Amino acid sequence: MKLIFGDGLIVSARDALEIIWRKGTWRIGVRAKRTALLIAVFSLGVHVEARSFYQSPSQSKPVSKAQTPVNEPVDSRSGAEKTGGTAGDSTATVADTKPSQVEVASSSMLDDCAAQSPVSSTPQSPPEHKWHYGGFVDVGYLLDFNHPENRVFRSRGTTWHVDRPQINMAAFYVRKKATEDSRWGVELTAQGGKDAELFGFSATAPNIGGFKFLRQLGPTNVSYLAPVGKGLMIQGGIFSSFIGYDSLYAKDNFNYTRPWGADFTPYLMMGVNVSYPFTKRVTVTFFVVNGYWHLAHANNVPSWGGQAAISATSHLTVKQTVLVGPHQTNTAFKFWRFLSDTIVEHKTEKRTIASDTIFSTEQVDAPGTPRAWFFSTQLPMRWQLRPRWAIAFRPEVAWDSQGRWTLARQTVVAFTSTLEYKLPYKSSTTIFRLEHRYDRSTGPDGGFFRGRAVSPGVIGLVPSQHLLVFATIFTFDR
Repeated sequence: MKLIFGDGLIVSARDALEIIWRKGTWRIGVRAKRTALLIAVFSLGVHVEARSFYQSPSQSKPVSKAQTPVNEPVDSRSGAEKTGGTAGDSTATVADTKPSQVEVASSSMLDDCAAQSPVSSTPQSPPEHKWHYGGFVDVGYLLDFNHPENRVFRSRGTTWHVDRPQINMAAFYVRKKATEDSRWGVELTAQGGKDAELFGFSATAPNIGGFKFLRQLGPTNVSYLAPVGKGLMIQGGIFSSFIGYDSLYAKDNFNYTRPWGADFTPYLMMGVNVSYPFTKRVTVTFFVVNGYWHLAHANNVPSWGGQAAISATSHLTVKQTVLVGPHQTNTAFKFWRFLSDTIVEHKTEKRTIASDTIFSTEQVDAPGTPRAWFFSTQLPMRWQLRPRWAIAFRPEVAWDSQGRWTLARQTVVAFTSTLEYKLPYKSSTTIFRLEHRYDRSTGPDGGFFRGRAVSPGVIGLVPSQHLLVFATIFTFDR
């Protein structure tokens, strides 16, 4: 290999190093391969500096790829490999000579060293744990300005006790996600608290056998990622509902109390679901479940449905879900319940705005066979003010024409505002929420409890209710 500096030339081989000067030659025998390599590399830097020094003013400075003129071809070779030069270039006479065996041997040695060098210095991330476990405790105090004697938030399935601190929910879970490397997944969740006493049951159908045990289970299922196309996910057991924007667990929601549409549609489902990502933006799911409410047994005919989840853009997501099946003793098709749920969410790093509209109907097997309707819509919004601070707002409307969902023929308008502070510590997070909620219910059976009983077992109703909520949620996940 030849390395040029000014009027000189360095020739390096495995056991010898030659320094050639235009007016003479000195030979220095070096038996250490590493010494020859280091001197050669050092001389390369000298050669680069010398070329810059001897470059004539008429020669243009080298430009980067971004600065290369459009009409000028880019030479991918380095300057040291270019053998051509101007008549005044003193290095041309030496560089144009034919390589000797010593030069070839030296070049081969350097190539071997380069081949043994690390290709990338990027640190490898540690492998992700397959199993995760965690839990949470949710404590809330709902101050009701109506101060009802029975301390009940009327027509509710969650956070239904007021004027007294309550552990509304506590849970512990173990999870393993199904992946291509490990295709079986497992999710086990044990839960308890005030919210577990009412959610999942029906106001118009009997309870399922074993409900006292089943209500203590959150998402508990087995999944398998089948090697079909892009991956077919199969899941069976108790799993999170495909209906609604809000979770059963307040820690996962923008607000502490849940909207009307969430409390009267399933939080959990029991059955089997299959999902498949047709494209990077479209995932379709089909499910078969035991009924509208997973802890109720209206009949022996299952309900079924599906969901299409579409990522329209990197910030906009649309989900459309349908559910059909009988929720009465009479399972004739004309008495089936039909439900549609449409969710549109626009999410950025600091702001999320969504809409969730639920529409459901069924013909009632009763004298006159009236048709019952349920409609709810909400507009949840959340702003991340700082890493630990956030605010959320939720206006909503709900309507139950025959009381088949809320047990009251009523129209409800509500507005909820929430201030949140998160305190992380290692693998745990403590969430503090201060919330105000206003509900107004009108209609033949509308209203909220207020004050003392007006007659034995009967508490008076008023159309409006103000709640001031204080909540602390402790979570950990490993």
